[in-house]
Amino acid sequence: MSVHTMRRRFTVDEYLHMARTGILTERDRVELLDGDIVEMTPIGRRHAGCVAALLRVLLAEIGSRAVVWPQGPIRLSDRSQPEPDVALLRLRPVSYSEADAEPRDVLLVIEVAETSLRRDREIKLPLYADAGIAECWIVDLSSREIEVFREPASSRYATARRHGVGAAVSPLAFPDVAVDVAAIFR
Repeated sequence: MSVHTMRRRFTVDEYLHMARTGILTERDRVELLDGDIVEMTPIGRRHAGCVAALLRVLLAEIGSRAVVWPQGPIRLSDRSQPEPDVALLRLRPVSYSEADAEPRDVLLVIEVAETSLRRDREIKLPLYADAGIAECWIVDLSSREIEVFREPASSRYATARRHGVGAAVSPLAFPDVAVDVAAIFR
């Protein structure tokens, strides 16, 4: 005998209302992905160290040319508001504390993956591509590589390249910036 279950998908507005009313609190490490409220993987030492290294490099190299956005929400659609580990956002007249970061604001999104690699590749990457995010990096802590995805086209990226220790990667928006892969794994 099969059981039919109904799935209730939420909008970003409903999700934010749950946070405002205390249904979800800061202790709930969750994000909204395609209408589902999904628990985020706990951040371990290696993950935190890699995010810190990325922030250090990006802030030093990009400075005031963009907003370096650590673990901040990005409203991709009415049903998705992920919180990538790091994003580079365009400068704009309205502060990001006053209005949501949206796909048109995103120059680069970076996910650091240790135990979240499958979710990042299979769930988040297609959402970023659907939203038209020009470039996404997945930093794979296990393989010590950065996977660079570019050219979004309907739920996927047309180009994908891996860069290991010994290589450097430049964001599309800042071709003058070379991120040394080894430096972010130290």
